[in-house]
Amino acid sequence: MAPGAAIAASIPAGVAFAGGSLPLAVVFALVACLFCAVSIGLLAREMPSAGSLATYAARGLHPAIGFLVAWGYVLVGFLIPPLVLLQLGFTTAATLNAEFHGYPASLWWPWALAGAVIVLAAGFYGIRTSARLGTVLGLFEIGVFLVLAVFFVVHAGSHNTLSVFTTKYTPPGFRGIAGVIGGSVYTILAFGGFEGAAPLAEEARNPRRTIPRAVLLATLLIGALYVFTTYAVDVAYGPSKFVHFTTGTGAASWEGMARSLYGLFWFFVFLAIVNSTIANANAGVNVSSRTAYAMGRIGAFPRFLAWVHPKHHSPAVAILTGFVITVAVTLGLGLGYDPVTAFVMVATALVIVLAAIYIVMNAACIGYFSRGGRRPNPLLHVIIPVLGIATFVPAWLTAAGIKVFSFVAPLSPPFSYMGPGVAGWMVVGLIYLAYLYRRDPRRVVEVGLVHLDPLEELPA
Repeated sequence: MAPGAAIAASIPAGVAFAGGSLPLAVVFALVACLFCAVSIGLLAREMPSAGSLATYAARGLHPAIGFLVAWGYVLVGFLIPPLVLLQLGFTTAATLNAEFHGYPASLWWPWALAGAVIVLAAGFYGIRTSARLGTVLGLFEIGVFLVLAVFFVVHAGSHNTLSVFTTKYTPPGFRGIAGVIGGSVYTILAFGGFEGAAPLAEEARNPRRTIPRAVLLATLLIGALYVFTTYAVDVAYGPSKFVHFTTGTGAASWEGMARSLYGLFWFFVFLAIVNSTIANANAGVNVSSRTAYAMGRIGAFPRFLAWVHPKHHSPAVAILTGFVITVAVTLGLGLGYDPVTAFVMVATALVIVLAAIYIVMNAACIGYFSRGGRRPNPLLHVIIPVLGIATFVPAWLTAAGIKVFSFVAPLSPPFSYMGPGVAGWMVVGLIYLAYLYRRDPRRVVEVGLVHLDPLEELPA
C-alpha cells in the first residue's frame, strides 16, 4: 500500500476538493475500502488461489469476467512499479538539487532504474525474501510518519480540533459533502493494494485464515494511520489554509514542514518516501507475477509465464516480464513528458482499473454466496457489497473524467489519454478472450479453478 508515499503524495492530492476537511475524506475512503475488503476476505477464505481476484470473479459471476479481471489486474500490477519509481526518481532528484545545487533536477531516471533493479532482485529470490523486504521497509516508513505526526499534534497544541472531521473547512468551490466525497476519491489511490496479499495464497501458511486477515488488517490499520497522520498535519499547518498544502518538497509539504520545525528530521521523511516507493514497487511485482503465473499455468496466458525457478521457487519469467514493462513505461512516459506528468498519467490509469475491479469484487461476493444452494448472510453477502459498489462508482467516474458529479472535472491531455488507453487494453483482452473461446474454451473455464482444492472436489 506504500503508506509513506501515500501520506506524502496521494492523500494531499485531495486537498483541492476537501481542504481542511481532508481527514473526513480519508475516513470516507477507508469505509469504502473496508466494504470491499470484507467482500474480498470472504471470497479468499472460500478460494485461496494465486489467481485471487480473477478466480473470485470467475466463480462468483462468470469465467469470462474472471478472465477480464485477470487481464486488468495484471495491468494494475505492471503499472504500480512505474508509478512509484517515477515518484522515487523525481523526489530524489528534487531533494538532491535543493541540497546540492550542482545536481540537475532533471536527472531523475537513474534513481528509478536503481529501484527497478532492487525490486527485480528481491522478487527473483522468492516470496520469503520479497515479503521480508516489504515488511522491513514498511515498518520503517510507518515509524517515521507516525513519530512526525505525534510531533505535529504536540506542535498544534490548543489548535487541535475535531472540526476537521466535519465539512467546515471545505474550499469555496466544493462546499459541503461534495468536497469531502471529491477528496475521498483522490485518497482511494492511497488504499490501492489493500488486497495485495490475496495472490500469495498458494505461498502462505493456512491461507484460508491468514489471507482474509491480512486483507482486512491492512485496510483497517493502514487506514487508521492515514486518518491520524492527515489529522496531525492538518491541525499543525492550519485547517483554514490547508487547501494550499502540496504533494511536493516545498514549505507546504510533509518534507518542508519537517525541515522548518524539526531540522534534520526532514531527512528521515525523505528516506521514508524513498523506502516506500521501493516497498510498493515490490508489492506490485508480487501481484502481477503471481496473477500472470496462475493464468499461464492453465494456458489462459502464455504458458512461459508459469515457469518457476527450480531453486528459489519464484515465477521468474513473469517477474522478468514485469521488469521489462516497468522500465519501458517509466522511461517512455517519464522522458516523453516529464516524471511528474507521467506519475499522474499512470495514477489515472490505475484508479480507472482498480475502481472497476473493486466494483466487480463486490458483485462477485453477492453472486458467489447467492448460488449453489447457499443461504447468504444479508449483511455480509448483500448489504456490504452493495454499499461497496456504491462508494466506488464516484471514484471510477472521477478517474475516467466522466462528469456526473460536481466534483468530477473533465481530464485534459495527456491525462485524458488514459481512459482510451485502458479501454484499448480491455478491448485487446476481449479479442483474446474470443480467440480462447473459439480455440479452447476450457482455458477460460479453468480461470475459476486455479486454486488449492483438487478439481474433483469442486462443484460441477
